[in-house]
Amino acid sequence: MEDSAARFEWRGAFENKELNALHAECFEHALSDDDWWTQVNRFSLGWVSMRIPGTLAGFVNVAWDGGVHAFLLDTMVTSSLRRRGYAARLVEEAVTHARASGCEWLHVDFDPHLRDFYFGRCGFVPTDAGLIRLR
Repeated sequence: MEDSAARFEWRGAFENKELNALHAECFEHALSDDDWWTQVNRFSLGWVSMRIPGTLAGFVNVAWDGGVHAFLLDTMVTSSLRRRGYAARLVEEAVTHARASGCEWLHVDFDPHLRDFYFGRCGFVPTDAGLIRLR
């Protein structure tokens, strides 16, 4: 179901403006002026970007602890391209690169409506976890 023109790239270049726009659309918040480029280069193992042709249409961040644990954050696909397998491809690429980087575990948190996607489509398994709300 994917478009053959879609290009997935590990640690691909992007402009802060385009990632801020995609994040605002996907997480339904006001447009911000975050410095994503500095943030992911400083704190992330990597990220997967998806372009259709040339336009940033998907993204997932792979944060890590500097050792064997990696964490998926901010899986995004522009609304006009959802339910076509692109998000799963982003996650598959992230899994491949986290594994190749020597990570042993890939964690993900998600809202309840994404349970079938992460457990069914992407192969994650349920675990016990804890959370403290800080703000």
